[in-house]
Amino acid sequence: MSESGNWRRATGIAGAAIGVIAAGAAAGVAIERMTVGRGIRRKARLALDAAGPYGALRGTPGRALADDGTELYYEVDDVTSGEAAEAEGAIGTTGAAGTTGPAGSRRRRLFGRKAPAPVTVVFSHGFCLNQDVWHFQRAALRGLVRTVHWDQRSHGRSARGAAQRGPGAVPVTIDQLGRDLKAVIDAAAPDGPLVLVGHSMGGMTVMALADQFPELIRDRVVGVAFIGTSSGKLAEVTYGLPTLGVNAVRSVLPGVLRMLGSQAELVERGRRATAEIAAGVIKRYSFSSKDVDPAVARFAERLLESTPIDVVAEFYPAFTEHDKAKALPAFLEVPALVLAGENDLVTPSSHSEAIGDLLPDAELVIVPDGGHLVILEHPEVVTDRLADLLVRVGAVPAPSNVGTHGSTAQPGA
Repeated sequence: MSESGNWRRATGIAGAAIGVIAAGAAAGVAIERMTVGRGIRRKARLALDAAGPYGALRGTPGRALADDGTELYYEVDDVTSGEAAEAEGAIGTTGAAGTTGPAGSRRRRLFGRKAPAPVTVVFSHGFCLNQDVWHFQRAALRGLVRTVHWDQRSHGRSARGAAQRGPGAVPVTIDQLGRDLKAVIDAAAPDGPLVLVGHSMGGMTVMALADQFPELIRDRVVGVAFIGTSSGKLAEVTYGLPTLGVNAVRSVLPGVLRMLGSQAELVERGRRATAEIAAGVIKRYSFSSKDVDPAVARFAERLLESTPIDVVAEFYPAFTEHDKAKALPAFLEVPALVLAGENDLVTPSSHSEAIGDLLPDAELVIVPDGGHLVILEHPEVVTDRLADLLVRVGAVPAPSNVGTHGSTAQPGA
């Protein structure tokens, strides 16, 4: 058989495998279309977009410059002066002499006029998302601890990757993302202790930072949280599909994505035309619970829809190459949280368990009935465990000060 014939056959098999996913979503959409008119559906989507404040939280904006010239957007939520004083009084301080006590004269005596820089919690989001995906955790921690939320290159408000443009374009690597995170830290939190929090690709970014800048982890990182992420072996993930179908998809997908990326405008029109079917696929791979708040599900759709197909294409190869298990020992002496949804089809909970094996002192939490976007699906669980980590490292006064900001899902039957 000719090469073009093999390509058509492989693409056909891949299409059939992808169709297994789409068929279930399409069936639900078809039933809905039989009973609900298009105008009503459109109005419902608009109503959901306006129903919640999801993605509306904003902080003080800033921009960092990556080593290839890419402009990276971040926002800082600072602790207000009154809240900071109250927090310091509740936590106490630990100085070079190892003494602890309330803020005030003792603090000034230990540190002079300039108090130590506060703990900064840096949040790194996942693939095809942006900083707004941390909505619930950001709302819960606002005013209690200094936080930095940033958009990874080519996502959100950050610029398109400079190294990924033009005739000499190079693929994105997870190592590049680690250097991007270093640039954001240098700009937004150049001093003081750090807590690093990463979801999915964001967790991989944190691992890449540790791999390339172990001295930063040793000298400044006092806590780390890996949520729904992986240290490697992503090429073995089946996404809940038969292995044969997944292998067929995997063999042709990079080429298919490159082809689609070259016709980005046409593909984006097609994505809009099939948005309702795509919504079913997004829900399957984002959530596990049956009754996720529709406004939250729609918010997840908007986040994922905002990533252009050519960006999807240029990031995809980085995940099959990702292997940062050897970087994890850098966090052995750091209080750590490893958390995943039990039914995550994208970065299975077994990958979080593997991280837990390499960080035996970490708190390992597997959330029942949780999917890949567990930070949106079960925010109360994620925020609770994250708050506990922040209390352990002295970043917030007490877990009771951190609100849950609500659950968005009911357990499946």
